[in-house]
Amino acid sequence: MQVQQILKLKGDAGVVTVSPGSTVAHAATLLADRRIGSVVVSSDGKRAEGILSERDIVREIARQGEDCLLRRVEEVMTRTVETCALTETADQVLTRMTAGRFRHMPVVETGEMVGIVTIGDVVKARLTELSMEKDALEGMIMGY
Repeated sequence: MQVQQILKLKGDAGVVTVSPGSTVAHAATLLADRRIGSVVVSSDGKRAEGILSERDIVREIARQGEDCLLRRVEEVMTRTVETCALTETADQVLTRMTAGRFRHMPVVETGEMVGIVTIGDVVKARLTELSMEKDALEGMIMGY
């Protein structure tokens, strides 16, 4: 299954972004309110400049205490953002997420973000594929 199919199945409503100058507290509130695990850092809502995850925030709280919540997102964010294309497969994305130990990947087409996939989205898509393959094989064996 390709990333474009995963986005259609998930009914993606776009990418939640936060500006680099926002406070970490604002980003944390956004994560909690939206019940998401990361937010893309973007000045224009189109290009990813970084990504801020729950893990990034917890790491900073452990290092600096609660004062880190007053810092700007750009000071705490992960600057290297792994992105994928609409044509990549679930297996390709899952392999990259596993190797890089991250769970959120913006989808980029012609230089602009068009969605975001999570490791949960990709695993769900892969399980759907495996179920369909199983059903097809069973049908072939049973003569359907």
